[in-house]
Amino acid sequence: MHRLVFVFLFIGLANGLAAETKFAPTDWPNWRGPTSDGQAPLVDGLPTEWSETKNVAWKTPIPGRGHGTPTVVGNRIYLATADEEEMFQAVLCLDKADGKVAWQTKVHEGQFAIGLNKHASHAGTVVVHDGERLYVNFVIGNRAFASALSLDGKVLWQKPVGNYKVHQGYGSSPMVYRNIVVVKADTKIGGAIVGLDKKTGRELWRRERPNLPNYTTPVVVEAAGRLQMVFCGCELITSLDPLTGKKLWEVPGSTEECVSTLVTDGTHIFVSGGWPKNHTAAIVADGSGKIVWQNRSRVYVPSMLIRDGYLYVTMDDGFAICWNAATGKQQWKERLGGKFFTSPVMAGNRVYGTNLDGKTFVFEANPDAFKPIATNRLGDEVYASPVVSGDRLYLRVAFKGDERREVLYAIGAR
Repeated sequence: MHRLVFVFLFIGLANGLAAETKFAPTDWPNWRGPTSDGQAPLVDGLPTEWSETKNVAWKTPIPGRGHGTPTVVGNRIYLATADEEEMFQAVLCLDKADGKVAWQTKVHEGQFAIGLNKHASHAGTVVVHDGERLYVNFVIGNRAFASALSLDGKVLWQKPVGNYKVHQGYGSSPMVYRNIVVVKADTKIGGAIVGLDKKTGRELWRRERPNLPNYTTPVVVEAAGRLQMVFCGCELITSLDPLTGKKLWEVPGSTEECVSTLVTDGTHIFVSGGWPKNHTAAIVADGSGKIVWQNRSRVYVPSMLIRDGYLYVTMDDGFAICWNAATGKQQWKERLGGKFFTSPVMAGNRVYGTNLDGKTFVFEANPDAFKPIATNRLGDEVYASPVVSGDRLYLRVAFKGDERREVLYAIGAR
């Protein structure tokens, strides 16, 4: 079957992929996918049920440890990982058809940063594909770095973004827009967000950040009638021009530490945070600072989904919830169980959310009632969000046992 290729018009791509870059409907080229909000088309054959023996196309052991989601483009899959014994961070490339390792490139070697939260890893970010190169962020020692690799695994350039003191970990993935790759490293010793030339790594702009830890990935969205790069955290909601770094607006209205990536309905942006308080809010995306609604729900790590005027959320403490995006009214709330460190994804009207114990809950994006479809389990521990690519779901899981080991599953027909 020929690979149907189309051009994604760049409006709110999760990692700002270039306006005329060609991707297939089955590609997932960056954190939260091609449309910035964790959504993919629903393709016939995408499973709702699986197990170790059912609907597993292939599974591949992943060396080291990492919490970043897979990046899927064409016939390749890319993952960041870290070997904690030999102390190196790497990018791994797999063949999409059979899961065999095509190449592995060491990006950094040396002393790892100290002070990680027990739920963090030294490879907590996502590899971003812009159609020509790969980009990845790591913290090694006491500095944050951005790196670019060729599609065959050659390191093309590396750029130190600044000194970094670990508070919980590091989880901000690169964001690509036109000729710029944006890298953010918020830290309590004084962070920065910088725009780098994609081809050379040359610094094009830099903005200093508050002396506070934060873990969000910027996202370019179309909101309030214009394209803007927005992110929350450090007690602020910030909007910048991704090409110049110019501040479009900045308002208070966020918690100090945030992990989730915000979403938009074109008028509002929806933000959430979890330290030092729980806070979820809808903010008018015009710089006025107007808060349309807010609550104290804990949506600290998982990012939200928005569809047809409703927000669908898997909360940190194991509940699924649906809010009216315009008013904040709770439509329903259902106990799923466990803890969630992953962000849900949506294919058509199906939501797939995976908890820490490896259970994936499949339910309808239905504002009228919680309508479960299936519950499946793989592995003992899951920190990486699921990814949808055509008629397959990709899930990075860990088995504990005597020695922790990670496996990437391709869930779908053989």
